[in-house]
This record gives sequence, C-alpha cells and structure tokens, in this order.
Amino acid sequence: MPVFASDMLSSVAYAPDEILLALSLSGIVALTVSPWIGLAVAVVILVIVLCYRLNLQAYPSGGGDYEVAGTNLGTRAGLVVAASLLVDFVLTLAVSLTVFASYIGAMFPDLKPYRVLIAVIGIGLVTLAGLRGSWATRGLLAVPTYLFVGAVLLTLAVGFIRVLSGDTPEAVTSDFLALPGSDEETLLTGFAAVFIVLRAFSSGSVALAGVQTVATAVPLFRPPRGRNAAGTLLVTGLLSAIMLVGITWLSAVIGIKFVARPEEQLVTGSGSPVGDFDQDPVLGQLAQAVFSGFPFMFYVVAAVAALVLLVAANTAVEGFPGLASRLARDGFLPRQLASRGDRMTFSNGILLLAAAAIVLVVATQARVPDLIELYLVGVFLAFVLGQAGMIRHWTVRIRTLVTSPLRRRMQLNRLVGWLGLLLTGLVLVVVLSTKFFAGAWIAVAAIAILYVAMGLVRRHYSRVDAELTPEADDDSARTLPSNTHAVVVVTAIHKPTLRALAYARASRPTFVNAITVAVDEDGAQRLQERWDAMGLPVRLTILDSPYRDLNGPVMDYITGIRKRTPRDLVIVYLPQYIVGRWWENLLHNQTSLRLKTQLLNVPNVVVASVPWRLSSFHRARDQRNRRVGPSGSKPTEH
Repeated sequence: MPVFASDMLSSVAYAPDEILLALSLSGIVALTVSPWIGLAVAVVILVIVLCYRLNLQAYPSGGGDYEVAGTNLGTRAGLVVAASLLVDFVLTLAVSLTVFASYIGAMFPDLKPYRVLIAVIGIGLVTLAGLRGSWATRGLLAVPTYLFVGAVLLTLAVGFIRVLSGDTPEAVTSDFLALPGSDEETLLTGFAAVFIVLRAFSSGSVALAGVQTVATAVPLFRPPRGRNAAGTLLVTGLLSAIMLVGITWLSAVIGIKFVARPEEQLVTGSGSPVGDFDQDPVLGQLAQAVFSGFPFMFYVVAAVAALVLLVAANTAVEGFPGLASRLARDGFLPRQLASRGDRMTFSNGILLLAAAAIVLVVATQARVPDLIELYLVGVFLAFVLGQAGMIRHWTVRIRTLVTSPLRRRMQLNRLVGWLGLLLTGLVLVVVLSTKFFAGAWIAVAAIAILYVAMGLVRRHYSRVDAELTPEADDDSARTLPSNTHAVVVVTAIHKPTLRALAYARASRPTFVNAITVAVDEDGAQRLQERWDAMGLPVRLTILDSPYRDLNGPVMDYITGIRKRTPRDLVIVYLPQYIVGRWWENLLHNQTSLRLKTQLLNVPNVVVASVPWRLSSFHRARDQRNRRVGPSGSKPTEH
C-alpha cells in the first residue's frame, strides 16, 4: 500500500487547494461549499474503489483499463485508454514534483522563486531512483507514506479537538477576504454559480488519479495478486476519503483562503490589498494554524508532504514504462520501449517519461493549476471506457449461466459497473464542460495525437513484417552473389588500416582493393610511396577530389562498381576507434559514421566496421572491473 498507493494518498496534499482555487474565482469563500464538495469527491472515490476492486480481481495481469477496454470493447477503445494513461502518468510526475516544489517553498520561502528548478531537480532524482530499479529503494520509499498519513491524521485530530473545545485555530489567510479573479469571472458567476461549484468539484476529483497506479501494478503484488491489490485499493480509498473530507471541513471552519492571484484577490478586513503575498498550500496553512503553539510540527507536516509527493512521482516511474512496454510488445510503440536495461528496468521508458514531464514543468512554469487543467481528462476517460468494458465482461459471462448464486453475483457486479460508468461519465462531462477552454483541450489533443501515432506505428510494423516474411517461391534473399568486392577505405597507414586490410583478405573476396581520397595531392603521393615501400599486398587506388570532399569520391567509386556489376556484392571495410570516454566519440569516427550512413542506402553494399580499441578503452574497462569485479563487468568483445 505505501509504495503503489502513494499517488492516490498524496493527492490530498493538493486536491483541497484546487477546490478552494476554483471557488475563489467568483469570490466564494469555501466556508460552506467546500466541505460538501470534498464529501462529493470522497463519495466518488469510494464508488471508483468499489468498481476497481472487481476490475483487479477479474483482470489481475496488470493491464488495467487498457486490458479491460481492449479485451471487451476492441483494439480502438484499448488504444484510447492507453493514450489517456500515458498522458496521465506524465502529468502525475509533473504535478507531483510541482507540488513538491510548493511545499519546499513553504518551508523555505527564499526558494519560492526557484520552483521550476526545484521541480526539475526532483524529476531528475526520481528518474535516477527509477533507473536503479532496486527493491530496497522501494522499501525505503514506503516510509514517507506512513509518515504522511500519520501527520495528516494527527493534524486533523488536533484541529478537531481545538475546534470542539472552542479554541478555533487561525490561519494566516483567515482574516483576509477573497475577491473575484476578474470582472469577466464575476459576470460568469452572476449567471452560473453552479458552473463554479461544478468546476471546483472537477478540480477536487484529481484525488482519484492514483487508482490507475494500483491497477497497473497488480503483477508486483504477492499472490493472490488480484485480491491483495483490491485490499490495498480499499484501504487507500478509505484513507484518501477521510483525509480529504477532514481537510476541506477544517479549512472551511478556520477560513483558509487559496486563490489564483493572491496579490489581487486577497484583501484585508479594511479592504486594502495584501500586496506581495506568497500563499502556502492549504495543508501547509492548516498545519501552521493547528500547531500555532508548536511551529516545529508545521515543518514536519510540510516535509513529509514533500517526501510523499516524491514517492507518488515514483509510482509514475513504475507505471509509465510498464504500460509503454506492454504497448511496445503489442506493436503500438517503438520496440525499444519493450526492452529492459542492465538493471532490469525499462530505462528507455523512464527517460522518455522524465523528458516529457520536464517539458511540461518548464512550459507551465511549475504552476499547479495549469497542470491540473490537463490532468483529469485522461484519468476519467480511462475510467469511463474501463467501466464500459467491465459491463460487457459481466454481460458476456452472465449469458452463459443459468440461475445460480454465481449468476446473481455477476449481475450485482454488473450493476456496480453501471454505477461506476454513470458516475465517471458524469464527472468526465463536468471536467470537459468546465475545463475544456481553460486548458483541458491540450490534454484531449495530446491523447488524440498519441492515439493516431500508435495506430501508425502498428500499421508500420505490420507492413514491415509482411514485407520481410519469406515466401516459398521467392529466392531473391537466398541467391548467392556472382562475385565479392572487398574495398578498404584508407585515410592513413596505421594499425587500424592494417587490421582492416587483414580482415578484408581473410574473407576471401573475389576482388580486394584499397582506396584513398586525394584531398591533398602531396599527401596522397607520400601515402602511395609509403604503401609501395611497405610492400602491402593490396593495390591502392587514389581517388581525385577537386572540391576536397571525402565521402563523395568514395560513394562514386562504390556506385561505379554497382553499375558495372549489379549482381556482385560489395563489402566496404571501415576502421573504427573504440574509446573509453563518451566525449572521445566526438573527436573520432565522425567521417566514418557519415560515410556508413550513406553507404547503407546503396543496394548490395555491406559495411563492415573493423574495431580498434584505444588505450582509453582498456583503462575504462580496468576501472570498471576494479569497481564491480570481473564477473559483474559487461562483455568487451562482441
């Protein structure tokens, strides 16, 4: 529970902020409205948890709504869910680390201007932890979740006791008044106050985002996996609902304000603006008010909130690569995403996730409300299609049974699925109607683009597989070439060149030749004289280059052989330096790489790279062996 459910639990660290923020657009202070919105979101949480307990037991393989929708509604519905979940995981990482930066700023106000940098550094730390892939790391990440739940429940308990005893705490913003965000927003609320309340409800629904994380992590649970994951989801849902309702109710009693632009919307009791005022998250303000006589506890609550957000970000690092790997195995994403790295993690997927999250954080300048506007569409779209798939799942099975206790239980499960479908569909409509033009359209566009891209990738792989499948009467791929031409590209007479010549001769070609480009006529003449003096048993051909181009004459020479003898095979041998440091690749092999890229486009031409390992490679290998031991080192010969 603390590892895989931390995403859902941590959402109570910012869901109340979004509720109050949406209400503040009209100047409505959440004294009476926000607790009811928190209660409504809590009801949605419990219903979704009830639905997903059935989902996890019916589909314990870890595919989540992607598997449910794809199996029962078809490939297209599964792709829509997959695109939604991929966007959701990226936003989970971006939102978690952005709120993390907010809590760091609450503890250390001088760091508030650097929230973008803090969020990016946080993404880097979580990415490194994910790339390591250690179960010990996962066990360590469980501690902040327990501390966060304990800290929030302690804050609520102390706050309730103080309120019931008549000693109601006062927050920094309790005496402030909240003004509408603008004249346009004031006009809007005059005609549609219900719209504002619905928008606040949709914003608070971000607390449900973590349900999918548990659904995709089922294979990592102990057997029976479906039952254990369902139990985890139940405990998490109950805790999330209790904490969300408690925070919204206590915040309303205390009179905490959270607005979009505090310097404009917050005024003192006398009506004067508060000026340059940096507001803290709602949970931070609540902790400051409740523990007013013991400020150390505020830092404890803010610290554990920041830590649990790091853990929640780690769940995205667990979920995104796993789903991307499954999609890659099904042919919908590049196959590189299906392979594990040397530490048995899907490193390519983790790096792709981190890059996308960093782009979002920088583009939004680490503003949580802007990211939340994008967050909910993918979450509830996956919910809706998943529940529709489960209804079909139970319907198909009910048809195969006569009256029996099992049939009645399936009918009850289908009824629960209908309840989940209607509720999530309603929330999705609310989200789209209240947030579409505020930024949700970007998420819709991203899901649509991803859906189309995955379809194109699948079509490409299918076309390539059909093209590469050998036919019984097709001998073109097995026909032997008439002759073999071995061509060694020479830039200087040194050890790599001599090895390339030896390899070319060892392959027993029909013809073997060495070529060099005369960029400098005097240099080419000296090269020819040294070649003859060494008595090398291969003829050297000097190619003219009036424009001092290296690759052009070589390409003309190779294509000339192809035109004269189109059925012959041409093997081009290129010496290549193998180095020990990444930056040395920038200093070597660049000409060879460009030439190799061009030659690979010529039919019946094979490029053979002849490796020559420099001393830096051997030093790097020895250092690696001393660090991890010879048994743990990677093979150096291929």
